[in-house]
Parts: sequence; C-alpha cells; structure tokens
Amino acid sequence: MNINNLTFYIHYCAKRDITDVGRLQKTISRKINHHELMLITGGKGSITILNKMYKAEEGMLLYLKPNIFHSIKPDLKEPLKFISVHFSFVNVEFDNNKWRIKEEKEGLALHEVQIMHNYYSIKGLMKSMLDVWYKKFPGYEFVCKTMFQRILFKIIRNAEVNAGNYSNSLKVKTVIKFMTDNIDKKLTLSELAKYVNLSPTYLSRVFKKTTGYSIIEFFNKMKIDKAKGLITEGDKKIKEIAEIVGFKDEFYFSRIFKKVEGVSPKEFYGKNVHED
Repeated sequence: MNINNLTFYIHYCAKRDITDVGRLQKTISRKINHHELMLITGGKGSITILNKMYKAEEGMLLYLKPNIFHSIKPDLKEPLKFISVHFSFVNVEFDNNKWRIKEEKEGLALHEVQIMHNYYSIKGLMKSMLDVWYKKFPGYEFVCKTMFQRILFKIIRNAEVNAGNYSNSLKVKTVIKFMTDNIDKKLTLSELAKYVNLSPTYLSRVFKKTTGYSIIEFFNKMKIDKAKGLITEGDKKIKEIAEIVGFKDEFYFSRIFKKVEGVSPKEFYGKNVHED
C-alpha cells in the first residue's frame, strides 16, 4: 500500500473527558465498520482487542480496524479519557492520464497499540481537529481531512522510532536530498547506496518501504515534476528541459514523461500553456 495514494473520509470525531460526567464510567463493547484511531489522554482502564487485553495509559494510541470486536473498560475511580477519529479511506491513483479508485481492504501499516513518543504533539493536533469538527464552520470537513493526514504522518514516524527504523528513514531522506541536488545527473543505485553506506539491495528495500516507490521511479518522478514546472514557464524547448533534468536523449525523456504523467511533454504544454 502506497500511503501517497490514500484519500480519507472522516466519519466523525469524538472524545471523553471530565465534561462527560454521565459517560465516563461506561464500558464500550462493539464492532464498527470503519477504522478508528483513539488516543488515551488520561485516566485508567483496560482495552481488549480480539481477546487480548492491554492496560490503558496516557499516551497510548489504539488503531482499531473494521469489524474487529473490542471493548474499553474504564476504571471506576479514574475513568479513561480519550480523543478518537473514525475514518475510511480508498486508494486513488492517477496513471496514464486516468483516475483509478480502489477500495483498500487491508488496514494501515500501524500496530493496534503503540505508545506515542511525540504524545503532546499528537494530542495538540487531535484536540485542534476535534475543535474544528465540533464548531462545524464552513469547510470544516476539508480542514479536518488535512489535519488528519498531518496527524497520521506523525503517527507513522512514531511507529518507525518504536521499530528502530528511524535511522533508515533518515538515510532515505539523505538519499532524496542527494537526488534533489543532482537532479541534472544520472545516478545509479550503487552510487546512492555507497553515499549512505548501505548495500544496494538493502537501500532499495527500505526506500520502497518508506516512500512507496522504487528509487528509479522516485528519481524519475522528481525529474518530471521539475520538468513540468519548466514547461509551464514556456520559454524553453523540450530538448533543453530534458538536459536540465538529466536526460541526454530527448525521445527517452518524452517516453519517461508520458509514463509518469500520462501525456507527452508537447501534450502537457498544449494543455497547460496558453499563449496570447
């Protein structure tokens, strides 16, 4: 699953805190037909997911997938407090100048329970999102979706830290920075692997896992993104632009451009540049 292609729908946001006097001590037992992220913000209690029980604590994040039975039992003296977001998502791809929408049956690549190292940052963002949802000012759904994607990005980074993969993430960022600085060149996997002191096979695997793209796909996408900007400026020939982004062969550049964008450079120019 490539997270770059996911489009989210927020069903609703919810909370339990000291203002919810009548509900704080109630046990929740249920299945839901969508996804839920629940951040424990205080109190005590237990959470059971498919007969596996966890002791709840502040800073714990639960990821509940559709149709999975779970129960949340608060402590009677110190009831649990939480913020939750209920959502669904689909995979939306734009390929060969066509949109493809596919329902994702597998869940996000998150553990059902994790402790948030960046808890206060996540809590602040989720409280802000909750506030926007409850006020329901014009455009609130769009704003909430944007905020949710930012929250999800931070959660994924937290999972990397928990799994000990943060150093790999930093090396992938180093590779991307190196590619950006050398956009006008042809780089090989061996060169990039040597630059970050990893084997080509291992770098290829962690890069794909982190970005959702192979190294060649990602580098070509970077080149084509820059080329699109140069084309829309309208003052350079296709051959010049190809050379700027590291392609000596104009025809090969056009072939890669069409593979990535779905149209040729000339067709892209015709659709996006309007001369007087």
